[in-house]
Amino acid sequence: MKNFISLKKIGACLVLMMIIAVAFCGCGKKGISESSITKIDDLPNKTIGTQMGTTGDVYASDYTKQGSQIKQFNKGADAVMALKQGKVDCVIIDSEPSKKFVAINPELSILPEEFVVEDYSICIAKGNDELLEKVNNAITQLKEDGILDKILSNYIGDDTGNTPYTSSPDIVRSNGILTMATNAAFEPYEYIEDGRIIGIDADMAQAVADILGMELVIQDMEFDSIITAVSSGKADMGVAGMTVTEDRMKNINFTQPYTTSHQVVIINNGSGGDGSFISDFKEQFHTNFIVDSRWKYITNGVLTTLRISFFAVIIGVVGGFILAIIRFSCDMNKKFRILNNICRLYITIIRGTPAMIQLLIIYYVVFSSSNIDAVLVATIAFGLNSSAYIAEIIRSGLSSIDEGQFEAGRSLGFNYVRTMMYFILPQAIKNILPALGNEFIVLIKETSISGYIGIRDLTRGGDFIRSRTYDAFMPLIAVAFIYLVIVIFLSMLVGKFERRLKNNAR
Repeated sequence: MKNFISLKKIGACLVLMMIIAVAFCGCGKKGISESSITKIDDLPNKTIGTQMGTTGDVYASDYTKQGSQIKQFNKGADAVMALKQGKVDCVIIDSEPSKKFVAINPELSILPEEFVVEDYSICIAKGNDELLEKVNNAITQLKEDGILDKILSNYIGDDTGNTPYTSSPDIVRSNGILTMATNAAFEPYEYIEDGRIIGIDADMAQAVADILGMELVIQDMEFDSIITAVSSGKADMGVAGMTVTEDRMKNINFTQPYTTSHQVVIINNGSGGDGSFISDFKEQFHTNFIVDSRWKYITNGVLTTLRISFFAVIIGVVGGFILAIIRFSCDMNKKFRILNNICRLYITIIRGTPAMIQLLIIYYVVFSSSNIDAVLVATIAFGLNSSAYIAEIIRSGLSSIDEGQFEAGRSLGFNYVRTMMYFILPQAIKNILPALGNEFIVLIKETSISGYIGIRDLTRGGDFIRSRTYDAFMPLIAVAFIYLVIVIFLSMLVGKFERRLKNNAR
C-alpha cells in the first residue's frame, strides 16, 4: 500500500513538472521580436542555425568570416525550435521541408530570395563502379520514361497525392538486395507515415530497385552517418537529399543528379504566441501523439530500449564478473598476470573512450562486412561497455571483504571456488548493490544513442514524431518523462532488493 501511495505521489509530481515545463515553453514563445533579416545580404553578424552535414551548413560557414555565428543541429526541427525561441536569428534549410515548417508555425516565414541552388544525387561507395553504372543507367531510364517526373509531382507538383508510385507485381527480384541509407526526417524527400518510410527519395530508390531486379531495404539513421554507412558497406547507397561537394567526393562517389532543389532562409516574423496555455497544450498533445497514432513510435521505442538494456545488462554482468574474478584472483594469488594485464588494458580502453564511439566502431568497423542486426550490435556494444564498469564495481566489493573471511572459509575445508561462492560473493554483492543499480540506470540512459546506427529506440521514437509535427518540445518532454519513470522504477526495485538482503543478514 505504501509503495502504491508513493507511486501516485511520484506520478503526480512528474505530471506537474511536465505541465510547468509546457507552460514555460508556451511563455517562451511570446515576446520574440520581428527578425531584422529581410534579405540574404543581412546574414553577416547574425546567428545562423543549420542542420549538421547539409549543404546549407557548408555554405553558411562562409559567413563566419563576416562575423556570423553558426549553430549546428542534428535535426532540422531542432534548428526551427531554436529559431522560434529566439536562440538563432535564422535557419538555412532545403526549400521543400521549409514549407512544412512554415505551414505549421505561423510565426515563421521564408525569405523570397533563394540562398543557393543545388542538385541532389545518390552516393555510392568508391570502388563499387558496377553499381554506380547500373544506378546511373536506371536514373536515365526513369527520366526518359517520365517516371521520375511523376514521383516528383506526387509529392511537390500539381498532382500531389494523386500519382503514387507502385511497383509492378510482375517484377522478378532475383539480383539480391539493394540497401538504402537515409534520414527519414526530411519531408517530402523521406519521412515516416503509417510506420513506413516514404517520400521522393524512397519512391525513386524503389523504382531504381525495380529496374535492377532487386529488393529494396531502407535503413534509417542520422544524416551525418549515411556516408559512413555507405563507405563501410553497411548500405549500398545513400539517398537523403544529398548534394555533391568537393569534400564528400573525396570519400564517396555520386551518381548523376535526379532532382534540383534550393536552400532557403527561414526567419521569425514575430507573429506567434497568441494562444492560451490550455488550448496550446491540448493541441500539441493531440498533434504529437494522437494524430496518425504517433504514440506508437514511443511505445515501440520503449520496447526496443528495454530489450537492448535487458540483454546488455546480462552481457555486462557476466563479462564484468569474469573480469573481476580474474583481476581479484591475481591480486590475491599473484597468478594469471598476463591475463590480468589483458583485462586491465580492456577496462582502460572501454572506460577511456565514449560509448557512442564504441558503438560506431563495433557497427561500422568490427561488423562492417556482415549484415548483423543493428539491435544485436547495440546490445553487444552496450554490454561490453557496461562490463568494464561492472568489473571494477565487483572487484571493489570483493576487495572490501576482510581477508579473515577468506581464511575462515579455507580453514573450514572449503576450496578457493567454494569459499568465494559461499563466503565472499554474498557479502560483496550486498556492498556493491547500490553501485550496480546506478550502473544499470546509466546503461539504460546510454542506449539513447542507438539511433546513430538506425535503431528505433525510445529517443528515436521522439525524433520520428518531431520529424512529422515539427514540434521539438512535446516529444522531448515525453521521452524524458518515460526515461525518468523507468529509472525511478528501477531505483525502487534495487532499493527493495537491498532491504531484503539486509533483513536476511539479520
